[in-house]
Amino acid sequence: MRIGLAADNGNWHKARLREALRGLGVEPVLFSLADVAVMTGGGEPLRVPGFADGLPDGVLLRTIAGGTFEATTMRLGVLHALVASGVTVWNGPTAIERSVDKAATSLLIARAGLPTPDTFVVSKREAAAEIVAREARPGKPIVLKPLFGSQGEGLMLLEDPDDLPAQETVSGVYYLQRYVPRSDGLWRDYRVFVCEGRAIAGMIREGDGWITNVHRGGRPFAWDVPARAAELAEAAAAAVGVDYTGIDLVEDGEGGFLVLEVNSMPAWSGLQQVTAVDIAGAVARGFLNAVRAARPPRLVSALG
Repeated sequence: MRIGLAADNGNWHKARLREALRGLGVEPVLFSLADVAVMTGGGEPLRVPGFADGLPDGVLLRTIAGGTFEATTMRLGVLHALVASGVTVWNGPTAIERSVDKAATSLLIARAGLPTPDTFVVSKREAAAEIVAREARPGKPIVLKPLFGSQGEGLMLLEDPDDLPAQETVSGVYYLQRYVPRSDGLWRDYRVFVCEGRAIAGMIREGDGWITNVHRGGRPFAWDVPARAAELAEAAAAAVGVDYTGIDLVEDGEGGFLVLEVNSMPAWSGLQQVTAVDIAGAVARGFLNAVRAARPPRLVSALG
């Protein structure tokens, strides 16, 4: 198989995915989406580094480098063009667009009937102020999240409409979500890793503050994922259409869980510290299974 591994950053994850693919008998071609070009005038117009004589059979996507709106649009366009050409892409561009846009994720989770904290997404500060005034109060804040963001960056707890930042600060979109505190006062949430539609590992994350991302100092602990959490994570992955993902959950205070986030380019270095499951190996196997399933069977002559 002709396999590409697209990873613009994240050397730890890149190395483990490359090692996992090699362990399964495949030598991946490393490339960056930033180096893919479109050139018309003869042959395949999409030019992927390392595949001079055509397109790969599959592309395993680890990260997309940050950049301007135009650069990001082009890179997503490249992924859409690969999918349209019959290339298996994990995660595909539609799944990435749905999960990167938190409003789209919340909409899909709600439409699927899955439990999630009450969420409000508006464009104007006046509308956001009305929501905060109605829904928040001292000791019962609303969370403001960047529409596009990860690793706990840019989060704010709001109790008063006057605390809302200006529209230009949030790029013209206020994504507000009800904060769900724990009755015991701990800052704790959960991550479930789903691959090929199945929950394969999970962890508890605890922090010294309300933001528990491992990247921000949160501490990972082993977690034997209960069936109800596994089923919810699997349903959330299916609702958004991701092939491999990290699903963030919080407890609802009534013995169940709520979906917080669906991550299409999840990190798992913290999770790998507390689980015996080979996460990179599971992703590589699932991806290659998908590539094989999508490839047409080869004709075998009657002479063998």
